[in-house]
Amino acid sequence: MLLNIQHNSHYRYDAPVHYSVLRLRIHPQSSPGQKVIDWTVTVEGAKQEANYRDGYGNRTMLISLERDVQDLVIRAEGKIETEDRTGVLGKIYNFTPIWLYERETELTKPGEAIRELAASLQVKSDKLAVMHELMGFLHQRVVYTPGATNILTTAEDALVGGRGVCQDHTHIFLSVARLLNIPARYVSGYLMLNNSIEQTASHAWAEAHIDGLGWVGFDAANDICPNEGYVRLACGLDYREAAPISGIRFGPGIESLAVEVNVEQ
Repeated sequence: MLLNIQHNSHYRYDAPVHYSVLRLRIHPQSSPGQKVIDWTVTVEGAKQEANYRDGYGNRTMLISLERDVQDLVIRAEGKIETEDRTGVLGKIYNFTPIWLYERETELTKPGEAIRELAASLQVKSDKLAVMHELMGFLHQRVVYTPGATNILTTAEDALVGGRGVCQDHTHIFLSVARLLNIPARYVSGYLMLNNSIEQTASHAWAEAHIDGLGWVGFDAANDICPNEGYVRLACGLDYREAAPISGIRFGPGIESLAVEVNVEQ
């Protein structure tokens, strides 16, 4: 499948920004299941400071805002050829050791509810089946509800609340998998929706490392393993390490952000 993708982020500041640095992880890479045909990233209101691959293998661009800027526009667009691998990325590795993906973070630290969920799963030799069981349970247990959580919501709070978005489904999945000694990581990317081309955010799902298969994707928000409608952007231990755009800002004023994501065949 050939996907056309446009991702526009427009930041507005009601007062000139003294200084700001942003990290962009919006460069998809060719890998099993996806081939980058063409891709461009343009920035208005900032300049590029560095371009590198981080420890997780993500292609990363570092930009800084020009002094006293009040509008910043980041555009990413291109064509990606995809295929359905039923979620199996395979044995694709980089400098990061597999055991690192068993480490908990502030957003994925397990509490009582997550520990009870992990204990309720039938841990058996077929770890792939356990991960499928976990994905299905989270799809039913945590109702997809935009606005119910935010980027600071932890996996434990989202599970207790029973509401959230793809970020929350992914964090809970990671927390439980790691308790079961299964390496797991957060993946950010794009998803082609069947009923809409226009979206207001990118997507997120989890990948678990299964012996014999390698990395396998699980999208608990949609109860499906990634298929030809998915495009990977970046990965990390949680949202903070794989977010498409993140950064810091110094100066007075309020920031507003408008995001437009179009994904179509």
